Order: sequence, then structure tokens, then C-alpha cells
Amino acid sequence: MTRFLLVRHTAHDFLVKGMMAGRQSGVHLNAAGKQQAEELGERLSILPIEAIYCGPLERARETAAPLARKIGLQVQVADEFDEIDIGGWTNRAIGDLDEEADWQRWNNFRSSTATPAGEFMLDVQARAVQKISELKQHHRFVAIFTHGDPIRAIVAHFLGVHLDLFLRLMIDPGSLNLIELGDDFVRLCMLNAPAAAATAINDRADTRGY
Repeated sequence: MTRFLLVRHTAHDFLVKGMMAGRQSGVHLNAAGKQQAEELGERLSILPIEAIYCGPLERARETAAPLARKIGLQVQVADEFDEIDIGGWTNRAIGDLDEEADWQRWNNFRSSTATPAGEFMLDVQARAVQKISELKQHHRFVAIFTHGDPIRAIVAHFLGVHLDLFLRLMIDPGSLNLIELGDDFVRLCMLNAPAAAATAINDRADTRGY
């Protein structure tokens, strides 16, 4: 069995302003986000994490860095855990998009609608789940620092939830989401939990004996 701890990056100014950061470079954690990342690093350092992966964007790498420093592991960047490519919506205010038909269609019919000149959520889900399947062959406990939509897509896949419903899954900045994946089973053990929940992960007894 392998445990996958999916961590959304912490706060940055685009979140505060309600802007779509997308894949643009140069979006760094703000002061609150840096403090949250340090707390995550401290809290998660008690866990038997064997590998740390993250998406390539700065905000994901900066969130992973304190943990890597505390437990002496290198952060391995994996494009499979990158943010969804939102194309023409990059750097747009969410409030300005609310009245656009394409935006409404994308949120209501996420499984079959691409972002403008961007990416399908199905492709995001496929690349992320394929990478998780690969990592399962090599590790028993992996921390993955990524973004809200990739985490929703991964959780939806393993829960058997249709992508058109995945916005029902709340994934806050800095939240912890724990999946246990075996050869013939999967369990979602934690969803959208705060950093303090790391203690519960460490203390959790595996009642099935895997």
C-alpha cells in the first residue's frame, strides 16, 4: 500500500484578488502563504514521507520547500502535477467571467469542455493519475504539492465521482488530502483537512492490515 498526501499550495495574491493565475510564471506565495508553508513543513515533518513531488509552478515549489528542508529530501518536479492550462482565462478576474457562457459551460460540463486554447479536465486527471500509478511502484508514502483542480480530479477518479460533479469537493489552500492506494483497493482517508491534521495521519491505525 502507498499513501499519497495531496497538498494544495498555500496563499498568494491572485487568490486574495480573485484572479485566475493559471500557469503563468512569477506567481509567488505572499507573506501569509509563506507562513502557512512553514507550518505545513513543521507539521508534516513527523510523517514517514519517502518522496516529495510537486508541480513546476513557483507557488507549488515554494509550498513544498520547507518540508523538504526539514526532512532532508529533494523536491522532485513533475509536470503531471501542473495546474490545468486555462488558456485565455489566465490573469482574468473570476467575477468578470461569471457572465460568460463558456465559463459557465466549463464549470457545469467540466468533463467535456476545454478552457479557451487550453486543456480538458480529463487530460489533467489522466496525467495525474498515471503519475500516481507510477509512483506507487516505488514508494510507500509520497507527498505531492499541487493545485486545487488537479487534486479534485485525482480524488474524483479514486472515488468514482463524475468530473461534472467535482466542484462539490472543497480543496482549500494548504489543505491535506490523503489517499491510501493498494493493488486492489483505494481509500480516501482525509479531505480538505488543515495542517494540524498531520498528527491524525501519523496516529491513524490501519485496521485492514495492509
